[in-house]
Parts: sequence; C-alpha cells; structure tokens
Amino acid sequence: MPRVGVLGLQGDVREHVALLEHLGADVVRVRRPEEFAQVEGLVIPGGESTVMDKLSRAFGLRDPIRAAIDDGMPMLGTCAGLIMLSDRLTDGIVGQQTFGGLDVLTRRNAFGRQVDSFEGEIPVPALGEEPVSATFIRGPVVEEVGADAVALAALPSGVVVAVEQGTLMGISFHPELSGEPRFHQRFLDRVAARG
Repeated sequence: MPRVGVLGLQGDVREHVALLEHLGADVVRVRRPEEFAQVEGLVIPGGESTVMDKLSRAFGLRDPIRAAIDDGMPMLGTCAGLIMLSDRLTDGIVGQQTFGGLDVLTRRNAFGRQVDSFEGEIPVPALGEEPVSATFIRGPVVEEVGADAVALAALPSGVVVAVEQGTLMGISFHPELSGEPRFHQRFLDRVAARG
C-alpha cells in the first residue's frame, strides 16, 4: 500500500489514521513540509478551518499542498477538509484562505451549532447500493457545484454534502467517526492508481 498522510495540525487526526491503517495504508501525520514530502496522498480532517488555514501557513505547508493539488495528488477532505479544498467559500472570516482545487462554493457551519449535530443514512451511488452512515458535526454544505466538479451525495432536501473532482474528494460529514471505510478506500485506490 502507498504511504499517505493525514494533515496533523488540528482536528480529528487520530480517527483518520486508525481507519487508514485498518485499510492497510502506511500513514504519516503531516505537520511539516518534510513530512508532506514523504506521502503520495493526503487526508485533511475535520476540525476548525480557520485554525487549519492559519497553522498551514505558519508551518509552511500551504504552498506545498497547493502545488501538490495542481500536480494531481489525491486528497480527501472531511468537514473542515472540504472547506479547505473548496475554491470558493461563503461566510468565511476576514482573510480566511483555502487550498482550493474543488470547483465549488461551500458554506461553513451550515447545520448550526455543535448541539445541532446529527447522524443519518445517505445514498452515495458511486460507493455502491448500501447507503453511507454519515455523522454531521457543524458541517459545511456545497452551495454551488461548478462545471469541473461532480456531486457524489446529497441530503433528501437536495443539499450537496459530497463532491469530487479528478483526484480530490470533499465531504461534509465524518465517515471516520462511524467507521465507514468506503471514502477512504476510494481515496487509497486513487493513490495506488497514480503510483
């Protein structure tokens, strides 16, 4: 299996590492450019996107990650990771930046506060017939899917909660918390195919 990274600056890093290792991946916690240089794919976890943005710049990771996106490195972003992979952001704080790569407009904290978190089963046809168990914790939603991106999943209301574009995937929820492996496996398959 290829060596992949989990951005380890902030957020639910441990859960992603555990799920990827369960799937047989060699996993590196990425906090510095030299660690990022060792991996062939990157998972950007949930957490606080504004903090992730500031820390990625402070630790010198922003430019290498953006360059890797341009070069086609597979990446999976969950919750705040979706925000970080979005080209456009609504209701971000002043000066907030993203890595970009996904041709989408994303809204932060679209489901309200922590107490408004919920779980549900949603269909994701690209992952098979069985629905995905999705845990939403102050998650974002995709308000606009651009011409280059494809919606993978939506809530019954039609709100888009998972997208992909080339080797990038972004999802509003936390499959790592419910033990749902199919997004991570899709990510690892892309890493392996590129290697």
